[in-house]
Amino acid sequence: LDLRECKIAGAKATGYDLSGVIMTNTDASNANFAEAYFSKGYLRDSMLDGADFTNAIVDRATFKGSSLRGAIFANAVLTGTGFEGADVENADFTDAYIGDFDIRLLCKNPTLKGENPKTGADTRMSANCK
Repeated sequence: LDLRECKIAGAKATGYDLSGVIMTNTDASNANFAEAYFSKGYLRDSMLDGADFTNAIVDRATFKGSSLRGAIFANAVLTGTGFEGADVENADFTDAYIGDFDIRLLCKNPTLKGENPKTGADTRMSANCK
């Protein structure tokens, strides 16, 4: 699925299978991706502020250079997923499954701070980073 440079802000995509999606320079801010599948998704340089990935499967995906401010990844599977250069300020990672190697990289992200405006979760603590 090719969603490059699309404007899908506020989209309701609960439970959709978006495996292998290409989202470069895409505006999907405040989209609802709860329980969706993003296996091997390429979500680079995109605007995903406030997006809800609760219970989603987001394995082996990349968010490199994307803005995920205030995004919710509660109980999501994030194994093999990269957040290199992504802005994760105010994101919520409560109960998300993140692999050992991936969590070490995420904890080094300087934007891993703040509090999610919807859930109230402390970003750094929700990712189990010290």
